[in-house]
Amino acid sequence: MMTSEFDYFKDRVDGKLFDLILQLGSDLHVASQRVHSLEALLVRKGVLTAGELDALRPTAEERTVLDARRDALIGRMLRVITEDGPAEHPLREQWEASLRAKSPAQGH
Repeated sequence: MMTSEFDYFKDRVDGKLFDLILQLGSDLHVASQRVHSLEALLVRKGVLTAGELDALRPTAEERTVLDARRDALIGRMLRVITEDGPAEHPLREQWEASLRAKSPAQGH
């Protein structure tokens, strides 16, 4: 139960959504800091030169992988926005369809 001091939205669902956004922002910040630290360390050790990562132009194969990862991320976000089903089990239909798509045919 959230205390009224931190119940900014007066709605449990909105509060949970806000909590989720804060958590994602925090996770993104940590990941970003780690990537920048890793790049700085690689430059310091002479593995990369400053700016080399920004200047990288992916090969066609690498671009295909990067595009697929981007598309999968956008698909996951859009799935949440477009989910259907009752609140007790949102995304049930999408979850079951995903399981069917990933499992080999079982003779049903």
